[in-house]
Amino acid sequence: MTTVRVPAPSRAGRWPRVKAPVLLAAAVLLASLALHLRDPHHSGSWGFCPWLVLTGTQCPGCGGLRAVNDLTNGDFAAAASSNLLVVSAIPVALVLWARWLRNSWRGVTRHVSTRRALVWCGLLVVLAIGFAVLRNLPVGSWLLA
Repeated sequence: MTTVRVPAPSRAGRWPRVKAPVLLAAAVLLASLALHLRDPHHSGSWGFCPWLVLTGTQCPGCGGLRAVNDLTNGDFAAAASSNLLVVSAIPVALVLWARWLRNSWRGVTRHVSTRRALVWCGLLVVLAIGFAVLRNLPVGSWLLA
């Protein structure tokens, strides 16, 4: 169950309330710019995935840097080919971030129950593990970066 609390307007203004989502957006944009300028398609340019080095199989995040680089170049097909999970998660993350920014702007505080948060986190973990297993099986070889 989600409860909503609207506090009384403060004299400090909106900046303290929207500071966290705005700084997160700035950090994501800077990271995306860095990925655009330094191409992760060149082997080792951003290091190596420890999971891939240790096990020889791809983790759910393998190809994520290449996917973001491809998105910054406008190549959606190549991005989906690099990591479909990351490309699919970006619109969801954008919607959640926009909701957070809107609520911060309005001064609305949302409290989500611990049970609901645990259920969503569990579903995310199951999805990531399922994606990792599928992409390393012969039937999911089309998901490899």
